[in-house]
Amino acid sequence: MIGKLSGTIDSVTGSQVILDVNGVGYVVTCSARTLRQIGAVKSATSLLVETHVREDAINLYGFSEAEERDWFNLLTTVQGVGARVALSILSSLSPEQLAQVIVAQDKAALTQADGVGPKLGLRLVTELKDKVPAFMAKPISLHGAKDAGAAIPNSVASDAVSALINLGYRRAEAFAAVATASRQNQSAKLDELIRLSLAELSRKDSAA
Repeated sequence: MIGKLSGTIDSVTGSQVILDVNGVGYVVTCSARTLRQIGAVKSATSLLVETHVREDAINLYGFSEAEERDWFNLLTTVQGVGARVALSILSSLSPEQLAQVIVAQDKAALTQADGVGPKLGLRLVTELKDKVPAFMAKPISLHGAKDAGAAIPNSVASDAVSALINLGYRRAEAFAAVATASRQNQSAKLDELIRLSLAELSRKDSAA
């Protein structure tokens, strides 16, 4: 079982990289995100590897970060999600974005990935929603820290998310903005929470 490879990038074709490790070329399939991060041809790099053994082939899947590898393994536990579809999802969404999408139950964001239709998108958010809090190092929540005073009620936070969606924002980005705003001011009323959330969205747009 191969868990990690370190060597020189020999070539990149589509989603596959040939990694030269002491003269042996390993064909490793990666997400577009990992391919952007590992560097150019002839660069030295390391990849975390998941090895899938079949009767007719041994396939290697490479990841630049442990978080992406762990999400790959989690995604492939869902019926209908093979390695190709999992890599497609990870090419469209970072691990952090994917967690936000699933917690927000934003199946539409998942359908942007090749191979994910509405039914599979719904299955993904349904089956993984309870696994995300335990899976992520910092669970995403619309509440503040337990020891930081009274948290904003879920009903207020949900209303704020709905208001942002009505303004044209995607559910996942609205959820993330409200989550951040609720941590900034845990006693905020609805109008103030919406204002803080819009400021957070504006800040992210400016940074982009």
